[in-house]
Amino acid sequence: MKDSKTMHISGAEAVIRCLLAEGVDLLYGYPGGAIMPIYDELYKFRNELNHVLTRHEQGATHAAQGFARTSGKVGVAMATSGPGATNLVTGIADAQIDSTPMVCITGQVASHLLGSDAFQETDIIGISTPVTKWNYQITKASEIPEIMAKAFYIARSGRPGPVLIDITKDAQFELFDFAYEKCKGVRSYQPVPPMQISQVEAAAEIINKAQKPLIVWGQGVILGEAEEEFKHFVEHTGIPAAWTILGLSALPTSHPLNMGMVGMHGNYGPNLLTNECDVLIAIGMRFDDRVTGNLATYAKQAQIVHLEIDPAEISKNVHADFPVLGDCKKSLAALTSLVQPKELTAWKAKFAEHMQTEMEAVIKKDTQPTKEGLTMGEAIVAINKHTGGDAVIVTDVGQHQMIACRYAEFIRSKSNVTSGGLGTMGFALPAAIGAKMGAPDRHVVAVIGDGGYQMTIQELGTIFQTGTAVKIVVLNNDYLGMVRQWQQLFFDKRYASTEMTNPDFVTIAKGYHIEAKRVEKREDLDAAVAEMIASDKPYFLEVCVEKEDNVFPMIPTGASVSDIRLQ
Repeated sequence: MKDSKTMHISGAEAVIRCLLAEGVDLLYGYPGGAIMPIYDELYKFRNELNHVLTRHEQGATHAAQGFARTSGKVGVAMATSGPGATNLVTGIADAQIDSTPMVCITGQVASHLLGSDAFQETDIIGISTPVTKWNYQITKASEIPEIMAKAFYIARSGRPGPVLIDITKDAQFELFDFAYEKCKGVRSYQPVPPMQISQVEAAAEIINKAQKPLIVWGQGVILGEAEEEFKHFVEHTGIPAAWTILGLSALPTSHPLNMGMVGMHGNYGPNLLTNECDVLIAIGMRFDDRVTGNLATYAKQAQIVHLEIDPAEISKNVHADFPVLGDCKKSLAALTSLVQPKELTAWKAKFAEHMQTEMEAVIKKDTQPTKEGLTMGEAIVAINKHTGGDAVIVTDVGQHQMIACRYAEFIRSKSNVTSGGLGTMGFALPAAIGAKMGAPDRHVVAVIGDGGYQMTIQELGTIFQTGTAVKIVVLNNDYLGMVRQWQQLFFDKRYASTEMTNPDFVTIAKGYHIEAKRVEKREDLDAAVAEMIASDKPYFLEVCVEKEDNVFPMIPTGASVSDIRLQ
């Protein structure tokens, strides 16, 4: 006897009903032969489930990432078999290393053709295994409800990440009795380790003894929705705090205890003082090599407290003297109740002193230049002025990314969307589309270099078709700027294959019916940015900047954080 909730439907319809049951109302993708049955069902449900046709499957994954990062929901991307599936892999890898919840659905050749080198067949399960949190190939329609439920549970739970579900074409056509139940747990998978109060107490004891403590926080604060608990911890303790690139915006940039960014192009003070602090409190970060520099010299004098949800990250790169496993929303609250407020006047004065040094040596040159050509920093300052620090800033990868992260102002969380761990050029334009759809009430400004922009420039077509009011700022220096900087500093100015001969970006944007303008002179920048932000439609702004500007401070690869250079 059938359950009252059971329907006799095709596997393809089941996929759509699973998505709806999980609260999905928006997904990104590109159709093809092996996934056509699902697209046919999607057409029937088009009033309930909005599909955005990107111009490339990679664009679909980056858009899903952007959507997930601003909405806090699971992003969904869909593609066909073969090249459609393999084109998803870069975005999946990006989501894996940046802990972005995403479910990707791929079509596959019929099950009797598996392993036969059939047309558009690739082993996407084998290919994607290293870059997914979990993947699975469905060959029977009856598997769809359980596997889809498990996919969403795994993608969003604990430390989030991407899941790929590959569905053979015959499973999409096959009829079966469908019923759906959300997944509430998976055997042997513990997404959130239980918090041990003894670990919290041990951490609190060492923090209370600290004379020169430093907090370094990462994206775990945002993913754990622990911004309020984190802010309360910082303000209660009075401890200076610095962020990794993905942690940016969890605490307002103007907060008096926000000391700036750590890492290769981070701020002078927090980098130098990492090797002077006596207790380093790491919260929801993974001690990436771009943060630590040479591990042999990183914070060797400090006791390390590490609040982390993923046990695999504890002592992976930097030994944690006091690990605190669990959800940081809970562990931060517990820790705050046990730690004592601190004055730390002399310690905080050191950060202020180093910031003044950086202001004179670097920041004024970036944001208040005296030379003729425009700087990247000036463009970011103008964006701050006309958005009040309340925009979502989506960045690609390169010099512009570092400048934007250094100088963008943020007053609320989930405002910085960038490719952190994988460093994917081409990320920003499609990610901005998803970010705007995930936060439709906010200004979304994509800041992109002329190199990365051309890697996914076809997504202007997606913007045109959907009317998504993304603001695109290309900082054009006619170079692959970050590579050129390294060539200048470490390869005797041998600019091998980094100079760009660029097209007319404004004409291209206008070809997609997107309003566009080019700025070459300082006196025109402010009005152009004001016009862009005031527009309620998509807008493209090209800012022609100095060709050989560099990003400082800088920690050379393999060097200690103490070796940070101001020039």
